[in-house]
Amino acid sequence: MDRKVAIIGAGISGLLACKYTLSKGFHPIVFESQSTVGGVWAKTVETTKLQTPKPVYQFSDFPWPESVSEDFPDGQKVFDYVNGYAKHFDLVKHIKFNTKVVGIEFEGPNDEEIQAWSLWGGNGEPFGSKGKWKVVVEDLVTLSTEIYNVDFVIVCVGRFSGLPNIPEFPPKKGLEAFDDKVIHSMEYAAMDHKQASEFVKGKRVIVVGFQKSALDIAMECSAANGKENPCTVLYRTAHWNVPDYLPWGFSLAHMYLSRFSELMVHKPGEGLLLSLLATILTPLRYAYSKFVESDIKKKLRLEKHGMVPTHSFLKEISSCLISTVPEKFYDKVENGEIKLKKAPSFSFCNNGVLVEGETSPIEADLVILATGFKGEKKLKHIFMSQTFQDYITGSPDATLPLYSQIRFGWVRADQVRLSGLGQN
Repeated sequence: MDRKVAIIGAGISGLLACKYTLSKGFHPIVFESQSTVGGVWAKTVETTKLQTPKPVYQFSDFPWPESVSEDFPDGQKVFDYVNGYAKHFDLVKHIKFNTKVVGIEFEGPNDEEIQAWSLWGGNGEPFGSKGKWKVVVEDLVTLSTEIYNVDFVIVCVGRFSGLPNIPEFPPKKGLEAFDDKVIHSMEYAAMDHKQASEFVKGKRVIVVGFQKSALDIAMECSAANGKENPCTVLYRTAHWNVPDYLPWGFSLAHMYLSRFSELMVHKPGEGLLLSLLATILTPLRYAYSKFVESDIKKKLRLEKHGMVPTHSFLKEISSCLISTVPEKFYDKVENGEIKLKKAPSFSFCNNGVLVEGETSPIEADLVILATGFKGEKKLKHIFMSQTFQDYITGSPDATLPLYSQIRFGWVRADQVRLSGLGQN
């Protein structure tokens, strides 16, 4: 029987889902709102590089080309690699580009019956016998809508795109109070590299945030303006951003991503021996953390810059918040091209940003919010049913704990799989 599978998103997860469903004899239809594959790699800041070592970040059946020799390729090379995968396996013909999914709804059993299920689809089978999914899409070129009826839905929208997270401010102290321009990092990344450089040139720029996008954008602003108009990085919390993955010459992956490191973590349903090993080895995880912290503090001179985080590296890596520091970032801090400013909270005024507890604003011509995305909210709004929306964010049953502190979105509904909502 010809089963139709809707796949939302043509990033890495979407392409993998497309190839897999084809291998099983199904008929995939991939909906992609952008004009190309690649997901977040389709539009990146010029200085963005891969944060994961290349050998770990590759398709098992499609190795990196020999022309890519570095361990951390730039964003363009990563995009070319992902695009090459789609072309090599002839996946592009299954993708509908510039097509946004505006709603999906299961037409079959009512919400009360679905809520009573203890197994996926009521019987534990991937394709239930009752009902189909209705997928409503909008063509972003013609603005027309179309409805597809499919047997299965795989959601691969990712968490780090689409719906920007804009901080909330008191009345009359938000973005509207500022006389100049405020954009999100998503808008900056959407510019071509020349346009982005010209956009920040000659401006006093404030970048809000201290994760990967914020640091990359700050580097580009400093390259465009130098000491004449230093870029101010406004951050709430200092993070253990790593200069490399070799603390004191040892591999970070061997410490946290090896089979031995798994023995230090308690697991659901573990036996007495594994439980005993995890209890005995737990102090070693703490020791690893302090070992890595000492290396980061030394290489980046964090104490000199007052940037030593108050939380442990173990907490950082367990929360999947690790990012790499751009090369020579703290050199630019030392020579005055980048200024670091801690701000537990801030508000806007007509000529800049006012940090809580201070009377004088930081004057600016441009503020770039590198404040992340509302990934769960974006996913929630895809579902038309309130019941399914509640499964995503509204109850303790919305997630299924797995080994190694991995979490995936979990919906008990018939014939739906969420991919790209993980955080490990």
